[in-house]
Amino acid sequence: MREVSRRGLVTAAGAVLLTAACGTGEDTSNTSARTATGTRKGTPTRPATSDVAVDPPGKLTDALLSSDILVYSQNSLDKGTIAKIKAIKGVDNVELISMGSFFVEDREVTYAAVHPDTFRRFTKPGTAQTQAVWNRVAGGEIAVEPTIGRQLGQKGGYMRLGNEATADTIHIGAYASLLNSLGPSRIDAVVNYRWTDRLGMRPGNAMLVALGEASPASILKQLKKYVGRKAQIEILAQNPDLGATQTAFLTGGSVAAAVGSFSYTANPDGTVTPDPAWVAAKITTEEMPIIGRVTGNRVMLPQLRAALNEVVALRLSSSIYHYDGCYVPRFIARDPSKGLSFHTFGTAIDLNAADNYRGIPGRMDRRVVAIFKKWGFAWGGDWNYTDPMHFELARLVEPR
Repeated sequence: MREVSRRGLVTAAGAVLLTAACGTGEDTSNTSARTATGTRKGTPTRPATSDVAVDPPGKLTDALLSSDILVYSQNSLDKGTIAKIKAIKGVDNVELISMGSFFVEDREVTYAAVHPDTFRRFTKPGTAQTQAVWNRVAGGEIAVEPTIGRQLGQKGGYMRLGNEATADTIHIGAYASLLNSLGPSRIDAVVNYRWTDRLGMRPGNAMLVALGEASPASILKQLKKYVGRKAQIEILAQNPDLGATQTAFLTGGSVAAAVGSFSYTANPDGTVTPDPAWVAAKITTEEMPIIGRVTGNRVMLPQLRAALNEVVALRLSSSIYHYDGCYVPRFIARDPSKGLSFHTFGTAIDLNAADNYRGIPGRMDRRVVAIFKKWGFAWGGDWNYTDPMHFELARLVEPR
């Protein structure tokens, strides 16, 4: 059954929901609702995204492909490795993409910058065959997995690409099921390739591999030989291998650049073990006012110290009565399917947890909240699903 509504269009397979247009792309469900400027009546007016728009793809005529294997690295994949993977017997096709991640309300979102005309072949049928989705992505909007959209509860149809205050805001063009794989989707959202430089992504650092009759296991030995230690390999037809090396790609601004990307391994208890070299370079322990010893990211600690010093100076020290952790490398709720916690990067801190748990306004002194915001922190109490104990680094501020 096909349903058309004022908000958008749902495909027969139920895979796609197109949102109200924002001035780019195409929405075939209600073109009469557009104004002369290309913005729908009643929707927020935002700057045009023509600087990141690409030509819309033509009609889909080629066969769809399965997303069987994901190869990814912190660095761009070199041409020689790409050519060798393409030549492996049993490989039908490959698609080079750029992968990164950002956090919204303590939820890690893994996304890819793609060529809409070719990447769509690796997505589920209902998504691949809906032309308007790819027109939207080509026009500069983002397509998001429906489950992510529900969890984040973004207001007004816009998503901020990162936790940083200066991060780009992008219109959600469609909620769509993405990778055509048997296991959980490894990619939560897609934008077009023109976003790569703007978001500080590493170009071409990942590749989807589609197989014909061959099984992933039958080419794994060859694949590992060609990739070596340059990249990680993930079979998308199964749940993540807890023993495998994975990579955290934090992108989207100055904080992300300072924190850096790193490899890690997942543990059975829901914790992760980051690359020791990254830990040695980025994580340290310092004595802080009010709360004592804190282990966290070297980028964050000076701003945390400045905020706490101001709390002391304004005689608000009693408002912070318990320190509940900073650098805690783990998955959210210790569940690998939920992605990494922002605490893994050592750039988030929890305070007064007993009275400020998730889903309530909390008892955090709003004067303390204002001080932390002044020193570059975002507060979880502002989120759609509140987390008032939580503060995380959102912009770089130089303490003086």
